Amino acid sequence: MTQLAELEQWLSDERKLLVAFSGGLDSTVLLHQLTLLRQRLPELHLRAIHIHHGLSANADSWADRCRALCQQWNVPFLLERITVDGRDKGIEAAAREGRYQAFRRHLLPGEALVTAQHLDDQCETLLLALKRGSGPAGLAAMPSSMTLGEHRLLRPLLRCRRAELEQWAHQHQLCWVEDESNQDTRYDRNFLRQRIMPLLNARWPHFADAAARSAALCGEQEQLLDELLAESLQQRMQPDGALQIADFHTLSEARRAALLRRWIALCGGKMPSRDAMQRLWLEVICAREDAAPRLRLGDHEVRRYRQALYWLPLRPSLRDEVLAWPDMQQPLSLPHGLGTLCLAQTGTEIRPPRADETVSIRFQAQGSFAIVGRGGHRPIKKLWQECGVPPWQRETTPLIYYNDTLIAALDTFVCREGSAVSGTGWHIDWQKNATGESV
Repeated sequence: MTQLAELEQWLSDERKLLVAFSGGLDSTVLLHQLTLLRQRLPELHLRAIHIHHGLSANADSWADRCRALCQQWNVPFLLERITVDGRDKGIEAAAREGRYQAFRRHLLPGEALVTAQHLDDQCETLLLALKRGSGPAGLAAMPSSMTLGEHRLLRPLLRCRRAELEQWAHQHQLCWVEDESNQDTRYDRNFLRQRIMPLLNARWPHFADAAARSAALCGEQEQLLDELLAESLQQRMQPDGALQIADFHTLSEARRAALLRRWIALCGGKMPSRDAMQRLWLEVICAREDAAPRLRLGDHEVRRYRQALYWLPLRPSLRDEVLAWPDMQQPLSLPHGLGTLCLAQTGTEIRPPRADETVSIRFQAQGSFAIVGRGGHRPIKKLWQECGVPPWQRETTPLIYYNDTLIAALDTFVCREGSAVSGTGWHIDWQKNATGESV
């Protein structure tokens, strides 16, 4: 039972586990070991989750076998069906992303996710990272433990060879499912597993161990860089999460790239390619001072404003959007998660509309305007700039119109045409959603 003692030590204080259970050899051995460990540790709570990708004609039978085995081992079983669309990222990447989204949905408070990747998987991951031209972060491959939102992701089998798992399965007479797609060498990982790894292992029997050591060393270097750059990164972080870049021209290219990658990681973004990092430097950071540069990275974009970089979700344009608000006594929902407008005791104060004025919400204005508290008229662009509103907030700030007259930009300014006589004004409260904040 040496393996169980090592597993117990490795799990440390984790006592609530959600096991990713495909029904294959690796996850079957892992779940079996955990059920045996549960006999020694009654406080250990196990659940298993099986992801039904719908990609194989045998997927239903695999799910049934997993459910039956969990019933036999007295492990609560979850079945999650997902749809995999590989048009953008490929089947492998899309399936993986779908799985981890499902895992996050089902994790309970205080529960850790446990997956069954082993030493040979680690070697394949390192080789795939080399194929992509990854740096140390990618070459670190899979960590044995990492955070997954508010949870931990644990990989207790990373030190085990697949042959060891097969030996355990035969010793304990375990049965597992065989995914026929694992033989399809059109997929990169399968090509490595079926064609390349046997040659490497035949020539160098300990190749996987050596590759894992290299991955671990790369991981240590990345951790060291994290520690060395933590203070420098923190000093450049604004309270709103933006990254100050005023001194970036004085830094070496390597230090700039390291800071940018860590900032993107803090924002939850995926590591950009070397080409994307070069474009971020040339097209965004080095753009002329009066420009409003932006660079798309996945489903987000990086934008520069006043010597700082902002990480922003992509939003559809609202320039042509016109929302009628016929009854201001009733709340008005804004599109794309921007929140709700309603009359309240606080907020932007404007005069009530006259009987001959219709009220609408728009997201663009043209021309010059006079606003309360300032003399003269100013172009709308100057008003935004003087109020310190970044371009992307200008595109999502609700503008109140009476007929075709701009009355106010909520939470920003009120035009003279919308000025309220003391004691007679209405307050418009912009209630922003948690994911629809203006930044």
